[in-house]
Amino acid sequence: MLSRTADTLFWLGRYVERADNIARIIDAANRLATVPDSLAGESSEWEPALAAAGALDAFAERKAPLERDAVVDFLAFDGSNPSSIKNCLGIARSNARSVRTALTSEMWETINEAWLEIKRYDRSRMDRQTLNEFLSRVKEVCLRFDGSAYRTMLRHDAYWFLLIGFYLERADNTARILDVKYHVLLPHEARVGGGLDYFQWSSILRSVSALTAYRWVYHDSLKPWLIADLLVLNDQMPRSLASCYENLTTLLDELSLAYGRQGPAQRAVRSIRTRLQNTEIAEIFQDTGLHEFLTEFIDENARLGLTVTDQYLT
Repeated sequence: MLSRTADTLFWLGRYVERADNIARIIDAANRLATVPDSLAGESSEWEPALAAAGALDAFAERKAPLERDAVVDFLAFDGSNPSSIKNCLGIARSNARSVRTALTSEMWETINEAWLEIKRYDRSRMDRQTLNEFLSRVKEVCLRFDGSAYRTMLRHDAYWFLLIGFYLERADNTARILDVKYHVLLPHEARVGGGLDYFQWSSILRSVSALTAYRWVYHDSLKPWLIADLLVLNDQMPRSLASCYENLTTLLDELSLAYGRQGPAQRAVRSIRTRLQNTEIAEIFQDTGLHEFLTEFIDENARLGLTVTDQYLT
């Protein structure tokens, strides 16, 4: 496969996953906006949303008010924000068009129809109901694209590069959402385990479709260390860091077998996966701290993406 085609598929996977993640972040913030003022105090749910999306500095440069309409417009529709939902799906659609022969008709139709539909939304009329419909539609499209790839693509290098993009982006997104909760979201005056804490954690779990999974696995009330265990180390949870790296290891091994050699990408992914397998959540909290662990993971995940690029995509 041409490296240019592989690179396009890789970024197609990343941008579809990023659009899904931004929709989930906005949805979580929108849910937190319904928390009673007596619980929320002076906290803002929209600053953490920008932090989780990695867009806090870019939004600050606009000098726009830190409130719902401005943040939703920036994260969902703003053309100057490269990670806005509209930009992500637009780039994904452009990438899909340039590699249509590597995709199935179901995949192309899903992303093309989604782009045409999303362009019809009026960004100036985003009341709560319309916003919920828009976010639901974005999440549905990303699920359909993911599902059509799983059900219709041949298991060869095109499929593997697409999914490597998916899982690298997903691991980054999960780590950022969890880190924001621990490092940014809870106000200093709020009590851990209090009412606001419960609303925030349940919203975060909903944003990664993990609330039901948490109840199935732990049969317990929401506890920060158990939530961290689920999203970091539990490889049964599809959006956990462990699950993402289990899949990345398999996909990169498939590439090494197909191309006849291993390289730095395989060594790097195996090193990160081994560390996740051999770590207990208590060690993370006691030895390094969750924020420090997640910050290091985000950096390592970004380095792995660069290593894959250098090895296969340039």
